[in-house]
Amino acid sequence: MARDAPPRGDRRMQQRLARGEAAALGELYDRFASLVHSLAHRVLGDEDAADRVTREVFGYIWENPDAYDPKQGSLRSWVATLTQRQAVHRLRQNEAVLARDDGAAPAEVERKIQDASTAARADYIVTSMPAPLRDALELAYIHRRDYCQTAADLGVTADEARRRLRLGLQLLSTAHHQKLPPGGPGEGNGGPW
Repeated sequence: MARDAPPRGDRRMQQRLARGEAAALGELYDRFASLVHSLAHRVLGDEDAADRVTREVFGYIWENPDAYDPKQGSLRSWVATLTQRQAVHRLRQNEAVLARDDGAAPAEVERKIQDASTAARADYIVTSMPAPLRDALELAYIHRRDYCQTAADLGVTADEARRRLRLGLQLLSTAHHQKLPPGGPGEGNGGPW
């Protein structure tokens, strides 16, 4: 599946990280730390756990800068994917311990993990979508405006408001069905990465 070309700066950032430039990691952290922390918190529901995942994700990036492939998408998407994988991995570990202690059914644990993962993907999709779509969804679903009121508030035609709402909802609908690509944090090798 073809993806949009990532920003030029993404490739340069990867090259700087590969050369071991600590300043590049600092810039990357400044750029994405709030995204990483909020996604991890959304999955784990715990501030300390989200802090740990944030450190782990940036540690992984520092140690594995070549794991990012600019041909696969933007650096932001890659960082979000790493975060989601690591947060889900941590949630699975935590839930396995709780299930062992409480006797919870594996299906119940997996449903809880899937719900948290879907919510995190939905949050990421909303924050990443173009502002006109996000604004239309916010007016319609948070402020309870119908499409005519949304159109008036946005200063667009009713048809344009419907189009924005439809596109925004189509993007959000992918949150439930999206699968993570293989590799990276939480995958396979028995460790967190």
